[in-house]
Amino acid sequence: MPTARRRRRLPDEVRTAVVRAVLCLAFTLVGIVVAALSSYADSWLMTPALMAMGLGVFGTMWCLLEILISRQVAAQRVRAPNSASPMGGSRTPAGPSQYRQPSQAQSQPRSPTPSQPRPRAPQPQPPYGQPPQRPGTPPPHPGGGPGPRQAGATTR
Repeated sequence: MPTARRRRRLPDEVRTAVVRAVLCLAFTLVGIVVAALSSYADSWLMTPALMAMGLGVFGTMWCLLEILISRQVAAQRVRAPNSASPMGGSRTPAGPSQYRQPSQAQSQPRSPTPSQPRPRAPQPQPPYGQPPQRPGTPPPHPGGGPGPRQAGATTR
């Protein structure tokens, strides 16, 4: 006799989405029954029942879409980098691994490839109160004043 496999419990947001979908489906089915019975009886309830049925169909589709999205979010959360089992629900690779083993990666120094940019050296910071100098611009005037044009000078 095979052993029974135990199912995992669904995350809370998925369960609430499923409950909402079941309630919307029940609302839609009640609207369909009321619309069918009121059409046989030529009752005034047929118009509100048809509107309720239309809203119920829209709500049911919305809830089914919510179930799909919340399941994907929960599955990504399980496979997140900081979770207890990072790749718990993922598939195993089909072919041989294309990555180096950790022992090989530690023993060989890594040189930057042409596609990877070289790290930049830190730039010296200007003194407090002076704006940073952009590359390719001349240094600020050493007198600390407004520069070559003196204050109050007019140009014509």
